[in-house]
Formats: sequence, structure tokens, C-alpha cells
Amino acid sequence: MSAGPDLGAVFDEHVASEFEAKDIDATMRTMVEEPYVWHVPALTGASGGEEVRQFYVTQFIGHTPADAVLHPISRMISADRVIDEFVLEFTHDSEIPFMLPGVAPTGRKARVPTVVVMGFDGDKVAYEHIYWDQATLLVQLGLLDPSGLPVAGAEQAERLLELAGVRGLHRLKPRPPNSSGFD
Repeated sequence: MSAGPDLGAVFDEHVASEFEAKDIDATMRTMVEEPYVWHVPALTGASGGEEVRQFYVTQFIGHTPADAVLHPISRMISADRVIDEFVLEFTHDSEIPFMLPGVAPTGRKARVPTVVVMGFDGDKVAYEHIYWDQATLLVQLGLLDPSGLPVAGAEQAERLLELAGVRGLHRLKPRPPNSSGFD
């Protein structure tokens, strides 16, 4: 019985191509011919090979703040899916079209709990669903007044990191092979 492809390694290669190498072609090589990418809170993304490539070029790859770091919290791997949970931290010093389309840089720091659900067809990425709490992001950037609202700012991420026992910063780099994300 074959164990199948190492989907965690493919996930890591895909993310490294996006954030470290900033290589559109390498990113697309990790994907099926007609993938889709959907950033749920911001309603950004694309469906179809050429549309996803254009989305990556114009709104995603190379559009993440230079100081972006992540704090991995957990990773779940099944036969056709990888789910990563982490806190993304960055300074909003440039427009981030995939996350905050049309929002001018505020210069403020943000820490945002994030979940990526990446589905696979064999050893290729078929889709990505990316989730984060847009309200906590807007509060941290000074764009939403939390008074009287059931929303929180950075304390949301701080408490999650505390509960998960996460220590230290992790640059946007792939995890070691076969890493569970629970270290």
C-alpha cells in the first residue's frame, strides 16, 4: 500500500515559491492546470489557470510586506488536504491587495490568526481557501473602532499564541519535511 504524495512537502514548496522565491512559474508548477484560490474575508482570488496566474502577478506574489513573519500553530494532513493554522504578523507599509484591497498603508503592525485549507488532486494543489478575521485586522490598523462591537485587536492573536504554546518568530519558510506543526 502506497502512502501517496507528501502533501505537506508540496504545501511547503508552494508557499516557499510564493513568499520566498516570489516565483510565479514555480508556484504554478505546484498546481493543477485549472486551480482556484479564494481569500474568503476579502473576496479576492481567482479561478482557472490563467486567472490564478494573473491574480498572483497583480495582487499576491510580491505584495506581502517585507517584514511578514508567521507563527505556526497547527497542521492537519489528510489524503487530499492540508490545513495550516498560524498567526501572520506584518507592518502595513504597502498596499496588500489580496488582503486589504484599495486600503492605503497605515504604517501599523498587525497580528492576524489565519487558516489555509489547501486541497489536492494527486500531488498538485487544486485549490486554496484562506481565512482570517478581517475585523481584528481592521481594528489593529486603526480602520475600525471596536467600541461597542464584539471584536478584538492583537490580543486575539496573542491569546491564541499563548494557548498554543508558540514561542519565537518563524519567517515565511517551509516547514521541515513531515512536520506536524505542533512543535
